[in-house]
Amino acid sequence: MLKFRHFPNCWKAARVLPVLKPGKVPTHPVSYRPISLLPTLSKLGEKFILNRYLRHATKLRLPMPQQFRFTPQLSTTHQLLRVVEHINEGKNSNLATDAIFLDIAKAFDKERIEGLIHKLIAYKFPQYIIEIIQSYLTNRHFTVLVKNSDSTPRKLQASVPQG
Repeated sequence: MLKFRHFPNCWKAARVLPVLKPGKVPTHPVSYRPISLLPTLSKLGEKFILNRYLRHATKLRLPMPQQFRFTPQLSTTHQLLRVVEHINEGKNSNLATDAIFLDIAKAFDKERIEGLIHKLIAYKFPQYIIEIIQSYLTNRHFTVLVKNSDSTPRKLQASVPQG
């Protein structure tokens, strides 16, 4: 995979399971949370790509210290603990603490692959990393499981895989 700079197409097919959100009306499509199931080999391939990406990103001092997701030994839970710690420090010092949290709706659904690739080029990532990430992100397909039957495969136009 890394040698040929190609992520196999059969690893890019997602099976989407619509799961009803609690307390939502089942007849409305927006009441469902799409859960994408990816092949196991796809998840292993993602780990290889992530490790290569992080190896180079660390040299560039990326990701930023404020980023916890996709950072070794850190998670979004660690970020939450950091916020709580900051609030407690302010309280112990009799300081007011303000916080603004942003949740960008469907942020990953709107990300353009070309924009991500452009950023990798701008940060001077090695060509093989750029090519394997581009291969990973392009030509992705999905089906939706409805009443124990898969829909016709559809091509993803924009977005990054989640799941």
